[in-house]
Amino acid sequence: MMHFADSLTFSGRKVVAAWAALPFPAFSGSSLPDILSAHQQDVPWKLLSSWRGDQKVSCCFAQSVVLRGICQEKPTSCPGQPRSPLHSCESPEQVLQQFLHTQFPGAFSTSHVLQQPCDTRPPFPQFFSPLLTRRGFLLDRAQGRSSGGVESMPVLAALQSSPVLRSLLSALCRQLRAPRLRRCSSFFTAGLEQDDFQEALEELKTLSQCYETEFGASEDEADSD
Repeated sequence: MMHFADSLTFSGRKVVAAWAALPFPAFSGSSLPDILSAHQQDVPWKLLSSWRGDQKVSCCFAQSVVLRGICQEKPTSCPGQPRSPLHSCESPEQVLQQFLHTQFPGAFSTSHVLQQPCDTRPPFPQFFSPLLTRRGFLLDRAQGRSSGGVESMPVLAALQSSPVLRSLLSALCRQLRAPRLRRCSSFFTAGLEQDDFQEALEELKTLSQCYETEFGASEDEADSD
């Protein structure tokens, strides 16, 4: 995982964020172009970190996305409604790649589409909404399910190097700078020197600045290289 994350980082950046859609929001029988066309304003996956800041990502530097469990259904279209560019793609891989290029223009993106869904049979915890079929697709209304629960579902997972990490790393730096000696005393008891602790905080601050998107951040990124 460390080497994989390294392949998505550059210009002094060292951290990537994990995102996921569990389940991927799809109705049974929907095609991938139809599904993604409904999410032109925002991506259909969420940040997995417990950080409670603004989790909406409008741009990123690099990303790797994997979607599994969506079959290549025939796209639908309403009479007289123009087809989107996603409907012109010849394969699910091209559809996902086109969607990523549209949402994150200029970003380095890799994507993979796998037909096999994620297995969610026991001992996988059954914490899913009743608005899901046994195959993990969305329902218009709740229906009764057998005791087997949700057996599988479509899932999307992503690793992103994005500006969201600036706020996350900055928040972590502020928490560590706060005067909470009881919380940090175990570090110093174990042999951590105060100067080393301060140096680590400065490195964390510098790292967070590498995720700025303003033009003024370019010098910081060059120095961090």
